[in-house]
Amino acid sequence: MPIETDEAKTDVAKTDVALEPAHVLVAVAGGIAAYKAAEVVRGLQKAGCDVRVTMTAEAEKFVGTATFDALTGHTTLTGLFETGHDADDPIAHITAAGWADAALVVPATANIIAKVACGIADDALTTALVALPADVPLLIAPAMNVHMWRAAATQANLKMLASRGVRFVYPETGRLACGDVGEGKLAPVEQIVEEALAQLRRSHAGRPQPLAGKHVVITAGPTHEAIDPVRFIGNRSSGKMGFAIAAAAVAAGAEVTLVAGPCTQPTPAGVTRVDVVSAAQMYAAARSVFADADVAICAAAVADYTPAHPADHKLKKGREELDHIDLVRTTDILAALSADKGDRVVVGFAAETNDLIANAQAKLARKGCDMIVANDVSRADSTFGSETDRVTFITAAGSEELPTMTKTQVADELVERIARLIR
Repeated sequence: MPIETDEAKTDVAKTDVALEPAHVLVAVAGGIAAYKAAEVVRGLQKAGCDVRVTMTAEAEKFVGTATFDALTGHTTLTGLFETGHDADDPIAHITAAGWADAALVVPATANIIAKVACGIADDALTTALVALPADVPLLIAPAMNVHMWRAAATQANLKMLASRGVRFVYPETGRLACGDVGEGKLAPVEQIVEEALAQLRRSHAGRPQPLAGKHVVITAGPTHEAIDPVRFIGNRSSGKMGFAIAAAAVAAGAEVTLVAGPCTQPTPAGVTRVDVVSAAQMYAAARSVFADADVAICAAAVADYTPAHPADHKLKKGREELDHIDLVRTTDILAALSADKGDRVVVGFAAETNDLIANAQAKLARKGCDMIVANDVSRADSTFGSETDRVTFITAAGSEELPTMTKTQVADELVERIARLIR
């Protein structure tokens, strides 16, 4: 659960002054979280953005158009045959799409996600989204019932959209309006605003690409070490950080190969993904790709040990030994790549629960890499699966602590520092 701090909010305000006057089209779908869209609009405006709103007829059951008219100073677009902001404009939905520097759907229902994935344009909101120019980034903040979120169709639609470059602010787990408990709760307003501003920064005209011409290999997610065909040794890594870094590296002009352990994150557009399961498979894949890469970022949470003698059948209680497992050490991927890096750049991660800086500095010296990204996973705002991180960059020159940021922001910050290391 992200922790709101005055420090984090101040950082957003300082970072995004240069965006003025960016145009953001906010699309509001029909869900109980629709009232939060008004807070998102205000957050974007505080960062210097000019905001216009389009909404579905269902969304009007939760929040009236007068609210958004008053907040934005623009007429809210609700119908295909309405004139919208310009009384003389007969195709306001097309005009709105062309006006936008970025578009944000909040909240996004399962229905809206399905329509956008399939290119269905049957009202003002979906028509404006389908009409967005190819270079206008689209960010989607879903909110729905947990079973709708987990539905195979919804998950397939999310992956389809991610493959096209659409970004998401994923919902949280909690008690939902319907009374169910699970994934589907709209992400915090501050996080949605920050992600939208990050999208604008990426798409800003003339944005430099500091990793242009570079090949970056990234490891992400956990590894699963088989005990038998059913059981395994694993960890809580979600892969979110590694996937965010992959997206940021592509945006910075790099060719990116992502070696991913078992996780469900959608592959960012433009990224070549290699799926692996075990630490041995991740080592082999990373070593092979690094042969012609310029940068390696080892963000995966690789198992330190693996069963020495995995069974080829499910072990049965009472008949076979399950009271102990003989383990052997896995190959240290970060150390191996660092040993062969030459003048190339290798970055590692350190997930710690105590003595963060000391442990990270020791890891930097022990592994021989160029940088360690240290995060305290005992913190609620920096733990496995969270949407935010509070990291410290450790190099031989010293340490640099960042405030709590979204993983997207951390990824952007990391890419900038890697570009400096290359130079």
